[in-house]
This record gives sequence, C-alpha cells and structure tokens, in this order.
Amino acid sequence: MSALVVDPALVPTRTSRSVVGGRRTFVGVLRGEWIKLLSLRSTWWVLAATAVVIPLISLAAAASLGDMAADPLQAQALARVSGAEIVSGGAQLGMISIAVLGALLITGEYSTGMVRSTFAAVPTRLPVLLAKAITLVVITVAITVVGLVLAWLVTAPELSRYDVAVRLDEAATWQAWGGIVYFLVAAALFSLGIGAILRSTAGTVTVALTVLLLLPGVLGFLTLDWVQTIVGYLPLPAANAFLAVGGDSLAGASELTALQGVLVIAAYGLVPLGVASVLLRRRDA
Repeated sequence: MSALVVDPALVPTRTSRSVVGGRRTFVGVLRGEWIKLLSLRSTWWVLAATAVVIPLISLAAAASLGDMAADPLQAQALARVSGAEIVSGGAQLGMISIAVLGALLITGEYSTGMVRSTFAAVPTRLPVLLAKAITLVVITVAITVVGLVLAWLVTAPELSRYDVAVRLDEAATWQAWGGIVYFLVAAALFSLGIGAILRSTAGTVTVALTVLLLLPGVLGFLTLDWVQTIVGYLPLPAANAFLAVGGDSLAGASELTALQGVLVIAAYGLVPLGVASVLLRRRDA
C-alpha cells in the first residue's frame, strides 16, 4: 500500500480556530450573507424601485385630496383623513418589491446552485436562514424609512393645502409609520420563508403576492360570512387593524383589534420561517 505524501509547502502555516474545528462563527455567516445581498445587482434595482414607488404613490394619494375637497359628499370625509396614512400609503405597493427581494435572497441561491456551497460551509444550515432573515430585516427597515421620509417631503405641500399635514407630535403618526415598517418586515420574512420552502423564485413570488396582496380583493366579492371572517385574517386587512389611524379602512374589513392585528402579522412572518427551518434540516440541498 502506497502512502499519501503531502507537499509541506501546501500545508497552511496559520489557520483560524474556526477553520480547524470545521466551524463558522455566526458573525462570519452574517457577514457573508450581507456581502451576497449587496453584491447582487437585482438587490439595488429592487431597493431603488421601492424608494421611488413609495413617494410616488403617496404623492398621487395626496393629489387626490383635491377631488375630495371639490365633492360636497366627500368634503366631510376629508376631515377624517390622516396625513400619516397618506404618506405611508405608498408603502403598501412597495411591499411588492420587498416581497420579491425576500424571495430572491433564498431562491436565487437554489437557481444558481450556490446553496450547495453555502450549506457545505455551514452544515447546520439554520444559521444561514437566520443570517438571511437578519440582513433582510435590516435592509427592509432602512429602505422603508427612506421611502417614508421621501414621501413625507414630496407630499407636504399638497397636504398643507387641505389641513391634513403630518403632525409629528401625535402618537397616531408614529403608529402608522411604525406599523407600516413592521408590516413590510413581516412581508419580507414571509416571502423568505416561502422561498426556503418552495425553492422556486416564480412559485414564491406567486404565493407571496397572492397571499399578501391579491386575496383580500378577490375574496372581498364573496358575501358569505365565513369567507369574510377569513378575509379579516389575511395580511392586508389584519395590518389595517393597526394602520388605519384615521378611521377609514385601507384594504378590506377586519374586526381585529390593533393588538390582534399585530399578532396575526407576526404569525405571517414567523410561521413560514419555522416550517422552512425544519425542512432545511431534513431535505437535501
């Protein structure tokens, strides 16, 4: 039997403890996910689209206040309009790009085969999913805040004309803005979890947009009581329970309290991640 001879020149003289032990620290995993996220061109396109869509839709909503003021039947409703809701209204459409980003963050690796290298480096796999979730939350919060600030600036002149300017000293303002950030974070995590389960970009985006955006409108045409009960627990109506600070429904009807709405939205963000964490350990890459 011949012996395997290793050239001493190929043996590294200095190695980190994590490499020798076959381990990777979570900080290293998190850094790697952050680099992967920001190195993709699609990430910057999605973020740019979100930052543009939010203020544009909010500006269109603010411009529509003129029609309300000119209509005697809607003039009284204008007094109940919340400036904070107008500013944050565009974020609901921005949810589409955020959901796409959450899907691409995990399904992109499956489509390219990079996920095999990722899981080979981190065999336990769960730290990878957690690191992806953290990076996604950070980037979602950052871009949503940027979008809301831009929306506030571009809508301020129009809102002032109709005496519905945003008042920063009101708790309702921060409830609406904090709520929309919370909702978009949950939507991003929902899409990430579904992506880890389905491992398909097209399938994930379809499921995410159907559940997050389309179902309330489709099921809203059915007047059956049990159907309307289900509609109240869908993401948009549930979020409306704590986002509608002005008293008008944003999307569908929901009998949930603000706290119940918060808990329902949390479930949409966390349950798919829990299912995905189980499947990641059981399935092959």
